[in-house]
Amino acid sequence: MTSSRATNRAMFWRIIRRLFGANRGRLFVMLLALGAGAAVTAALLNLQVDAKRRLTTEFRAFGPNVLILPKGSSGTETLPESTILSVPRNVGNAHVAATSSLFVIATVSSARSSRFLSAVAVGASPRLVGWVSSQSALSLPMGRPTIPAEPICMVGGGIGKQLHAEQGSRLNLTSGGQKETCLAAGLAETGGPEDDRLEIDLRAAQRLADLPGRISMVELTIPGTPGEIQTYIADLQRQLPDVNVRPIRQFTEGEAKIYNRISGLLTATVGIVLLLTGLCVMAAMTNVAMERRNDVGLMKAIGGSMRRVLRLFLAEAALLGLAGGLIGAAAGIFLSIGLGKAVFGVAARPRLIVYPVAVALTVFVAIISAFPLRRLASIRPASVFRGEA
Repeated sequence: MTSSRATNRAMFWRIIRRLFGANRGRLFVMLLALGAGAAVTAALLNLQVDAKRRLTTEFRAFGPNVLILPKGSSGTETLPESTILSVPRNVGNAHVAATSSLFVIATVSSARSSRFLSAVAVGASPRLVGWVSSQSALSLPMGRPTIPAEPICMVGGGIGKQLHAEQGSRLNLTSGGQKETCLAAGLAETGGPEDDRLEIDLRAAQRLADLPGRISMVELTIPGTPGEIQTYIADLQRQLPDVNVRPIRQFTEGEAKIYNRISGLLTATVGIVLLLTGLCVMAAMTNVAMERRNDVGLMKAIGGSMRRVLRLFLAEAALLGLAGGLIGAAAGIFLSIGLGKAVFGVAARPRLIVYPVAVALTVFVAIISAFPLRRLASIRPASVFRGEA
């Protein structure tokens, strides 16, 4: 019994080798079609997966996407500074950036101008500290770089112009009976509300507002997909029931819409490519079915069942799909690197999950494309031998 199975298996693979050598030109055409389809499929799938990471990175460059605010509607409520310590700092393997802020209405003046302006001073930590640490020193008007001993601040472009302030200018801030002095580390001109604000150290803002240990809000930059961000927000709200966790909708919803459109377009393109690949292979398989009628008639005449005969041709199609998928998917991964650089300006990262998916889809298309071979089931050996087939 075991010897019979081994003989049948050996005969099976011998016939498969003969089938591959029957018409090498048509074999090459089918292999080329399957390889090209696999290459385009792998490239588009890799771009689709990489687009999620790329969009997330690009949207995070706009700033925080979630705010933690005190509950209440008067606008004067604050949070304990320890709130930031309760924020989970990881979403999966990605890091969540958190910044504490305190808003103070202060009167600002400069030695360069006799004007007094009422402006919003934003005490931020660790954002301002991180910005200053990237600067080796401040260049004062005399041209000598120095590391300031007193607090520094980022001045909005609108305030700087009205007070004639520049880098290194000393500014005086007053709120109630509290006073603070800072050196302008630079002028921020963004075209937004930041142009009419000052950004100072959080401790200086707390002294100025006479609110030690208090903050106005916590800004979070949460990486991940919109679904992951919403899950993180829901978990954070359950963990901190005494605060208001609010997403910045235009970021999360905008990211979701753009990704859904890109993903839908790439998925539709992959579907069209696989359909066209299947039609090309199916046309070749139709000719194969016509050419092998005599072979099938002979196999049936010597006792071969139709199930075994069709299994031979399906194995041939699957092997063609596997060979085309392995070669084409590898080429498609490298193709996506160039396409990513052309579309996003940065080369796409190869994703290992894309390779087996593209190969599996190619094998599936090759097997489905063997549908014309079902016509071989109706062949009668007697008709073949009489020359009627």
